[in-house]
Amino acid sequence: MPTPARVRADACPGVFAPHDAADGPLARVRLPGGTISAVQLRALADAAEACGDGDLHLTSRGNVQLRGVTRPGLAARLTDAGLLPSPSHERVRNVLASPLSGVRGGLADVRGLAAALDRVLCSTPELADLPGRFLFAFDDGRGDVAGEGADVCWRATGSSGGTLLLAGGDTGRRVARADAVATLAEVALDFLRVRGSAWRVAELDDPAWRGTPVPRAGVEVPAGLLERDGGFAAGVVPRFGHLSAAQARALAEYGTALVTPWKSVVLPDVPADVFERLGFGGVPLGTTACIGRPGCAKSRADVRADAVFRPGLRAHFSGCERRCGKPSQSHVDVVAEAGGYRIDGRWVPLDEREGNL
Repeated sequence: MPTPARVRADACPGVFAPHDAADGPLARVRLPGGTISAVQLRALADAAEACGDGDLHLTSRGNVQLRGVTRPGLAARLTDAGLLPSPSHERVRNVLASPLSGVRGGLADVRGLAAALDRVLCSTPELADLPGRFLFAFDDGRGDVAGEGADVCWRATGSSGGTLLLAGGDTGRRVARADAVATLAEVALDFLRVRGSAWRVAELDDPAWRGTPVPRAGVEVPAGLLERDGGFAAGVVPRFGHLSAAQARALAEYGTALVTPWKSVVLPDVPADVFERLGFGGVPLGTTACIGRPGCAKSRADVRADAVFRPGLRAHFSGCERRCGKPSQSHVDVVAEAGGYRIDGRWVPLDEREGNL
């Protein structure tokens, strides 16, 4: 069923329009395809220290947020680093791409498609009017980012061909890889013509914007040392997707990084002892959480302090019913309430949460 019409303006944060959080302004930096060069990652770490709270916060859309941005100069720093190619389009540069594409697995190499779409987005004036939550994706056929709720997605069915998905449904429209970027941009323009007050494709009630639901593929978040042709890659999983500036600089020592929609980072080319050198991030973590207190005024608890980690447990701790940052994969839903948590709909006292997970 379509979502009821939106009655308020889209307030999705960016750099020029940050969100006023309890711990200060929050700025979101878009990374199309999750790709960030070593130079850019160092610049982002410098910006976090100079302008914000000193940390980088990974998001469920493969972007990075800086919190507590109370000092000036952020936009200039990001522009100099090539992270703000178009001030007018900064909030609409929401593009996912399979992070292991071209590294290992997948039916097609989608590397470069996100950057190509970003160039089209930034050079098309009309597309600046897209809602800040509109999401594009390029899936290399393994089904990882196709299940992340993109409004429009090209999913590979072979090395040079694919299919068009709208709001996760397969339209049956076959699109060559060479035409994927132009097709996604055309669909976005069509959406603008018919959207009314809708922010997402799923909110449209026109059946022409529907497809056949696609079963979600099981997604294994890239974690630890990963074998690839001729060497190794690494899946770095920082707790709660939280990197200190020093940790970000350590990752930059290994070249271009790929921020995933699972609040982790893929390093495509690393030595076998990378985690001994890094000293963090080599173990997959099933538990995630929103920022909680004190960063969010709406949160009822310090959910990150209360979170439970256990092998095999996949849970998301939320400070309120908005469930910010919740994963799209199956998980135990843990929402803070007065004196305890509601776990998959059942209330338990705070001190009994671990035994009920």
